Amino acid sequence: MVRTAYMVCIDEYAEIQELPTGHGYADLVYLPRAGSPLPVLLIELKWNESDDGAIAQIKDRKYPKQLENLRHDILLVGINYSEKDPNKKHTCKIEKQTIQNR
Repeated sequence: MVRTAYMVCIDEYAEIQELPTGHGYADLVYLPRAGSPLPVLLIELKWNESDDGAIAQIKDRKYPKQLENLRHDILLVGINYSEKDPNKKHTCKIEKQTIQNR
């Protein structure tokens, strides 16, 4: 699902899988191409947990710190897939971190 969405904006972003952040690995990071005003997308994927838990992991492990020098706002994206849900729904939570002094 995420990779399919990336194909729509492939000219705008570079994809990095398993970006080392010093406190673990961010599952997916999409970096805006040079000169783009778009935000960085920092995505954490969970299986049978919660989208809130994914966002908490991003914050607890300080994944955004590694990307602040890019001077782009950062969207923290937590996605959870629950196989226990009879409808097999994904849940997603998005939070924006505005970078000061851009």
